Amino acid sequence: MSIHISALPSEIAKIVLLAGDPLRAKNIADNMLQDVKQVNSTRNAFYFTGTYKKVLITIGASGMGCPSIGIYSYELFNDYDVACIIRIGTAGAYCETTALYDVINANKAFSESTYAKEAFNINTNYQCHQGIAYELINTTAKKLQIPVKASNIHSSDVFYRSEKGIPAIAVENNCVCVEMEAFALFANAQYLNKMAATILTISDIIPTQEAMSADQRQNSLDKMSELALESALAINSWLKKNETT
Repeated sequence: MSIHISALPSEIAKIVLLAGDPLRAKNIADNMLQDVKQVNSTRNAFYFTGTYKKVLITIGASGMGCPSIGIYSYELFNDYDVACIIRIGTAGAYCETTALYDVINANKAFSESTYAKEAFNINTNYQCHQGIAYELINTTAKKLQIPVKASNIHSSDVFYRSEKGIPAIAVENNCVCVEMEAFALFANAQYLNKMAATILTISDIIPTQEAMSADQRQNSLDKMSELALESALAINSWLKKNETT
């Protein structure tokens, strides 16, 4: 167990999918895993462990923002010896060339956040995906014929801003969308030498204010979920192969 997760060490799989919303985690677990067991409910951050095509996978909640995912992903990596975390989240598109339900595989997460600096004395304004997971997601997407944009993203510490328009950090670094967690996840993985990736579904278009409903955000992200789970199979195979070499 850890400070914020009450699951036993044996109840958390080596590969974890993290959604921001605990009910999205529950929906995916209920509909896409077999032999599911709820292993955590502390602070209503629900975690579920089950099998997907006979591979053990945990799906849980990270909460919103770098501080929240920073806590959960650090404890998963450090206290539960998780090998890989894939964030499965939603994002707002910065331009109309990106549409609702488009899937993004995050390459670099740029941020104004001080998380990496304060936690690990890492003084860059971006964090990269860590390990082979990013490449395996791209390969898996091609096999599944799921269009995926491998792109830079903006991890923002704020949801509401007084100033209109796209923040300078996003413009300067060609960030196609904004979310709030990948920067901290990638920083933790870098520090702890773990794998981390982030797959996002576009839930709203900021310039036009077109957006999914709350129910759609919770229940209508099957394409991203399938990609994450199928990628987890590829990651599991890679881990097994490299454990024996």
